[in-house]
Amino acid sequence: MKVIYNGGPDGKTFKELFGEMVPAMLEKDPNLIYLDADLMSCLGTAKYAKAHPDRAINVGIAESNMAGIAAGLYAAGFKPICHTFGPFASRRCFDQVFMSAAYAKNDITMIGTDPGVTAAMNGGTHMPFEDVALYRSIPGATIIDAADTAQAENVFPKLVERKGVKYIRINRKANDLVYEAGSDFEIGKGVVLREGKDVTIVAAGLLVGKALKAVELLAEKGVEATVIDMFTIKPLDEALLVEYAKKTGCVVTAENHNKFGGLYSAVSEALGAKQPVPVGYVAVEDEFGEVGPADYLAERFGLTPEHIVQVAEETIARK
Repeated sequence: MKVIYNGGPDGKTFKELFGEMVPAMLEKDPNLIYLDADLMSCLGTAKYAKAHPDRAINVGIAESNMAGIAAGLYAAGFKPICHTFGPFASRRCFDQVFMSAAYAKNDITMIGTDPGVTAAMNGGTHMPFEDVALYRSIPGATIIDAADTAQAENVFPKLVERKGVKYIRINRKANDLVYEAGSDFEIGKGVVLREGKDVTIVAAGLLVGKALKAVELLAEKGVEATVIDMFTIKPLDEALLVEYAKKTGCVVTAENHNKFGGLYSAVSEALGAKQPVPVGYVAVEDEFGEVGPADYLAERFGLTPEHIVQVAEETIARK
């Protein structure tokens, strides 16, 4: 694994990656099957589905039904992958994912696109800040928040092969480039991107690049920060988290989720039980989303490098 962050965007979008990767995986494994809730064009899979309607099925705007079908397909010997927008992959079909899949031990993989502020002009109805909290409540679930396409390309095939309910949230566009293509990751293990003695910043997904920018701004102020990419939110890498909490004495989380039930909650719960230290957060407060460009929304909800710096300084002062 090699970090090549330079502050610029990933040269490939998640849509481009998944539009290539999902069909390739389907061709390689005859037991895989892909379901979509009328959003194949949004993930780049529509062309493959037109040519292979037996392997890629459009269930229509019926996300709960999609989850139920996926559970049944697993029971029949298939390995189902499902896609829709993040709010519909979580709150709209939650009962079916919980009961028909998780409780019944039918393994399914859910792709939720445009999570949090990346939903942008689709607005508050399509802006999931609560999806991670919902999936964290499912016993045995695995949750991935991918930082860039290099990470997603390596992790997604491994995720599909895991037991239980799996959920990956991805922006359809490009996040900041963080990793070199071909990098390898272990699900359930955080990645230390920067080492510093004053504060540990634990980030996921869209906020990983912003956390790395925040480190540069903190360095200008004489503050040395560790950055951990906690791309697996469940199961959380508690051992790594505790190790760096001990080293720096305080932790800040940075996430494109609601603070209730997301990464901040997971980190706070783990540290409260094993290594109590001051914990700050950069996350969405107790409110709904709204319409706007992603850059505006990041400012609106405080998901910026500058806000990470502010919270880091405040948290350090509480040591």
